[in-house]
Amino acid sequence: MKIRTAAESDYEYIRDRDHHILHSLILPKIREKEIYIIRNEEDMNIGWMRYGYFWDNVPFMNMIWVDEPYRGKGIGKQVVLYWEGEMQKKGLTLVMTSTLANEKAQHFYRKLGYQDAGCLLIEKEPLEIILTKKLV
Repeated sequence: MKIRTAAESDYEYIRDRDHHILHSLILPKIREKEIYIIRNEEDMNIGWMRYGYFWDNVPFMNMIWVDEPYRGKGIGKQVVLYWEGEMQKKGLTLVMTSTLANEKAQHFYRKLGYQDAGCLLIEKEPLEIILTKKLV
């Protein structure tokens, strides 16, 4: 498995699969190196991770996706740890993410040391759990 920052040539791959981002934001995020591409041993794309900044200074992981056949093999963990390492290289000491209360991802993040930091209620949506992790 390989992790690399997305290139402009990855635009269509992301646009066609990530249904939680405005198409107009994909290229700017690629240019800011805020999207990672996950590739398998055959050098084929098998997922992505993208982030932004909460309060314009706290890295916030917005989306991580690993294709179904590759789940449960530790790839998601490797991507999160890679991202955390990249944030540490930038001198950052806190990262954030969130997940819906009805999703299993909350347990995944807690196993990686993320702690509940609050929640967000949006009408007619499940509770969104906000998680943070201090980087050491």
